[in-house]
Amino acid sequence: MNISVAQARAAIAALLPAPPSVTVNLLQSYNLVLASDLLARVDHPSSTQSALDGVACRAADTAEASSDHPTPLQLIGESRAGLAFSGVVGPGQAMYIYTGASMPHGADAICPVEQLSVEGDTVYLRRPAQSKDVRQCGEDFTAGDVVLRAGERLTPARVALAAAAGHAQVTVQRPWRVAVLATGDEVIEPPMPLLPGQVYNSNTYGLYGLLQEAGCQVTILNHVPDSLPALHAQLAALPDLDLLLTSGGVSMGKYDLVRDLLMNEGQVSFWKVKMRPGGPVIAGRWNTTAVVGLPGNPVSSLVVFQVMLRPVLTGEPPRTVRLPAYEPLRSVVGKTAFWRANIIQRSAGGSQVALYHHQGSGILRSLSESGALVCIPEGEDIQAGDWAEVWL
Repeated sequence: MNISVAQARAAIAALLPAPPSVTVNLLQSYNLVLASDLLARVDHPSSTQSALDGVACRAADTAEASSDHPTPLQLIGESRAGLAFSGVVGPGQAMYIYTGASMPHGADAICPVEQLSVEGDTVYLRRPAQSKDVRQCGEDFTAGDVVLRAGERLTPARVALAAAAGHAQVTVQRPWRVAVLATGDEVIEPPMPLLPGQVYNSNTYGLYGLLQEAGCQVTILNHVPDSLPALHAQLAALPDLDLLLTSGGVSMGKYDLVRDLLMNEGQVSFWKVKMRPGGPVIAGRWNTTAVVGLPGNPVSSLVVFQVMLRPVLTGEPPRTVRLPAYEPLRSVVGKTAFWRANIIQRSAGGSQVALYHHQGSGILRSLSESGALVCIPEGEDIQAGDWAEVWL
């Protein structure tokens, strides 16, 4: 039942239901996933506009303009954003124009305000006006264009694009409803005094943040001790969920009760993944709810989430780059290793990936002080200077 990372990720995806679509206001859409293509309702820009402050005129009238021999033009009005000039710019004429204002008929170029001097109703251009400073109507997109694709996560830039395209609402995939359950007699909440052998419940707080970043709707369940009746009672009271995410109780010990409960009374898709850290992962169902059991070790729990769960919940593949190794990177027999690492700049130029100095699976600080994971395929040691796959 020991499977690869890719197989585990596929199995988790198969456990999750297809999320229904909902329509939300733009201000509620951040970090959600678009359910259908979004088409522009308008042209953007909606008219041909100036990209800067200056004067609008005919380029042909200013071809000889220079600082030594400024070209004089007659000022006939102004155009500003939201209030366009209604007349026509003819030969030898110009008009004030401001950034975002519509270009008047007859004008095809802009000279910036820094290159102008004005005497009465005459403006003198110290350089030729240029058409490159004109924004053409619809040069960003035109009505009917697909501006966003189904499956794209709505970042702030994409929400702004949806608004610019004329939409006040968008249809999105309903956020995944995920509950987090920490287990174990040794786990207590901060800031209660620690007794020997106890540990603060850091997993819940790390997983909550990762799920929030993934756009999920998160419920935190009360911690459960190593007791089958207590675990049964918690699972019997589950809210309506897409996924239950547990931490602890999934390894090979006598008190790994999440594992026992799923194996004996639930359904198991897999148990154990060929990766380090984080091998003892279990996934399956409790009644109709998908369950993924993560290791209790906080480093393992958070790394497994980033490697296996985040790509499934966001629909986005891991962000990876290939960089030369600063030092030898050891592999693990029969497992893919995900070592904590940082990207460093070398004095000779270029970037390299360097391991965090302590790879112990209990060193939670290592995740806080690392900016990446370096992926080492099973049995493939990487020498200093060789290329390595880095997960950002």
